[in-house]
Amino acid sequence: MKKIKEFKTILKIAQKYKFKILFCFLGIFISSISFALVGYLNGRALEEITKLNLNNAILFLLIYFFTDVIGCILERFSFSKLSKVEVKMARECSYHTYQKVLALPAYAFEEKNSGEFINRITHDTETIVNSFDQIFDIISRLITSLVIYIYICFNSSLIALEIVIFIVIFALVVKYFHPKLEEVNKARKKINDYTVSQVTESIRGIREIKTLGIKNSLFNNLRDLIYQSFNASKREIKINFNYDTISIILKTLLEVGSFITGAILLYYHQISLTFFIAITYYIYRYTWIIENITSFTKTYNDVLVSVSRINEILENKLFPDVKFGNQKLLNCAGVIKFNNVTFSYPKEQAILKNFNITFKPHQKIGIVGKSGQGKTTIFNLLTRVFDTNIGTITIDGINIQDLSEENLRQNIAIIRQEPFLFNKTIKENFLYLDPKITLKEIRKYCKLAYIDDYFMSLPKKYNTILGEGGVNLSGGQKQRLAIARAFAKNSKIILFDEATSALDNESQNYIKKVIDDLVVDHTVLIIAHRLSTIIDADIIYVIDNGEVAAKGTHQELIKKSKIYQQLYKSELQ
Repeated sequence: MKKIKEFKTILKIAQKYKFKILFCFLGIFISSISFALVGYLNGRALEEITKLNLNNAILFLLIYFFTDVIGCILERFSFSKLSKVEVKMARECSYHTYQKVLALPAYAFEEKNSGEFINRITHDTETIVNSFDQIFDIISRLITSLVIYIYICFNSSLIALEIVIFIVIFALVVKYFHPKLEEVNKARKKINDYTVSQVTESIRGIREIKTLGIKNSLFNNLRDLIYQSFNASKREIKINFNYDTISIILKTLLEVGSFITGAILLYYHQISLTFFIAITYYIYRYTWIIENITSFTKTYNDVLVSVSRINEILENKLFPDVKFGNQKLLNCAGVIKFNNVTFSYPKEQAILKNFNITFKPHQKIGIVGKSGQGKTTIFNLLTRVFDTNIGTITIDGINIQDLSEENLRQNIAIIRQEPFLFNKTIKENFLYLDPKITLKEIRKYCKLAYIDDYFMSLPKKYNTILGEGGVNLSGGQKQRLAIARAFAKNSKIILFDEATSALDNESQNYIKKVIDDLVVDHTVLIIAHRLSTIIDADIIYVIDNGEVAAKGTHQELIKKSKIYQQLYKSELQ
């Protein structure tokens, strides 16, 4: 019962297609009944021949032919329609899983590798839904077998008893092998997750891998994973071999036993020739079921593992969703307050401790400090990549956890040190933000970021594909594109997380002018290692050990803050 409950999410999706599935099932049911008649009709035809009733024999053969053809066409038509439903369900299941993955907290992607999420979204969803036709095929054969069994019971209780004994023995065999197959499937999927993750990372970081000269190390790691996968597959093959061997032996015993019993009963005139001929046909229906169930047991274990992995995401068994409120910032002013905030990353000590700070609009605000002191954490909390352990963060007096996700994202733009760019054209990277944005508007934002001239010099201009992670651009070009993309959001709060660190002096000076223009009606926060970026800031906060160690202008901090003095001197050296 517990394992059946695992399928409730999939069954919920199936509810949308219940009438189509019911229609398919009805077609399969009717075709099953027709198949149940075929053996009898074949037997009657042969018996009529032995009695030299040629006309009756031909009549039964014609009925046999049309019944079989209609049954086959109806069955194929039903499975064809079912396949279309499967495709829709797989797409929807994959979509829901992908949607839930995007709603997971950031630490989920630190605890799980990317390959695991990729496999759950793609491979696992298809594994589940593609098993439907097998399930319906088995149901079809079971219906046929049930009708046939009733016919057998009326003609020979002895053969009916043999079939029951066989089914009980086979059920025990399935029960024995089922947990073994489930265990080996779990192990194989886990190894596959790591393999996909490493291959994905290798492709994304191919330039770094080549320049670092670590191709052999990565190859050795992948070879180890493949070796582990091979060992898991080898164990699975051994289990499947034993399972198949026992199934074949049982299947053969049923066939031979039934034929011998039928022959003896026919010899003593306890059954008719029609029934004997029919049983030689019908018994294969039972052995086909055995083959189907043997095959499906392997598939079912794979499906069960996939369902469990999907449910861990869909039902939040591993990680909770990041929850948002329904409030909205109307005419956002951009006043940001951290109120007694304490925060630690999972399994780490607190990086912010009882942290209090207020950021006001219309100011160029710098945030500096040594590495690991909590600067980037401020941005991670403000954008709700992570949530505070204690305390609140407000924008214009509203707790950011009470804001809707759309409203929070709309009002905050962030330009990171390592910006993420899609492997699409330059124009498409903007279209993700606003499908209605025009090329003229895109160029306007790119001009503000001092990158339009470069894009216009390319052969395909704004239709140039950027490559995986923007590999076709330099570090500075990627950051300037990310800045232009942030401008396109038209957010009231703009965060620069080391965003100018990879720019040359000329570009940095231009960006500084752009930032100065933004200050007029935005809240601008700048995390900087290069103090030259924020040397003219209206106010600079020095963060040390998760607290505000000092604040003031550059001139004030040079006089009163030892930490700031050290940072400034290290940059001059």
